[in-house]
Amino acid sequence: MQDDNDRQGLVFNIQKFSVHDGAGIRTLVFLKGCGLRCRWCSNPESQNTRPEKAFNPSRCIGAELCGRCLEACPSGALSPDSGMVRFEVSLCTNCMACVKVCPSRAQTCYGERKTVAQILNAVERDGIFYSRSGGGITLSGGEALLQEEFSVALLREARRRHVDTAVETCGFYPYEKLQRAAPFLNTLIFDMKCADPQKHERFTGARNDVIVENLQRVRRDFPHLPILVRTPVIPGFNDTEEDIAAILDKLPPKTGYELLAYHRLGLPKYGYLGRRYPLEDAVLDPGVMPVLNALVQRSGRTPHPTA
Repeated sequence: MQDDNDRQGLVFNIQKFSVHDGAGIRTLVFLKGCGLRCRWCSNPESQNTRPEKAFNPSRCIGAELCGRCLEACPSGALSPDSGMVRFEVSLCTNCMACVKVCPSRAQTCYGERKTVAQILNAVERDGIFYSRSGGGITLSGGEALLQEEFSVALLREARRRHVDTAVETCGFYPYEKLQRAAPFLNTLIFDMKCADPQKHERFTGARNDVIVENLQRVRRDFPHLPILVRTPVIPGFNDTEEDIAAILDKLPPKTGYELLAYHRLGLPKYGYLGRRYPLEDAVLDPGVMPVLNALVQRSGRTPHPTA
């Protein structure tokens, strides 16, 4: 049997000193792969299950001053354009030859193989912050539980090392994946985006039946697991009192609940990947969040997960 410490997963970012995804100060580990295609996704680099080449032109030295990537690219995906470099994503084969020679990291790769030991050794270097704040490690993505073997091994070894654990999940996968991970969690953060299956499919690419069922089952099977349900409030999708009230009606007992305001922080990454942001004209009315938060408060739900 493979030792948990040697298990490898595909990670695209490790973010330290986060305070929004679980208790205390935390390290967030972002894993590649997701079964949903949410129009507002702030981590488009997380969606595919393979390493992905990206180009940030603001870091580029230029075709004339450098041009190393142009010489390295075997597929013609990179070409000179008015002294700069142009990236044609449809021609890219993700060979990463340009990434290896780029001195400014304008050419980058989203996705790197890391072992459980590599991640937890880095996490433990900040152990003093976790012990004082009650923090730990949170797996996110993408959808961390799509890489089930790696995520379970990482959570299991973290608990063995007395590191607090959390997973932020979209809930879209066979329940057995969540069932395997739950015993090694201190907190489960579960996204519930919409109560209506048809609307959910239009905006995310999939119905929500499995998601709702998984939330109900994990609450029933693990009654002592603290669960926080979160809803990102998206303009034109779920930004009415009726939308949020319908979600509240589907929540199992003893779950915390929290609304997250829509933001566009992931917008530049779509350009780096040669993609168009689907909600580029969307704007959340500033009066929406106070109204919806008041609705949640009247429901008696709080953002503090309980069990």
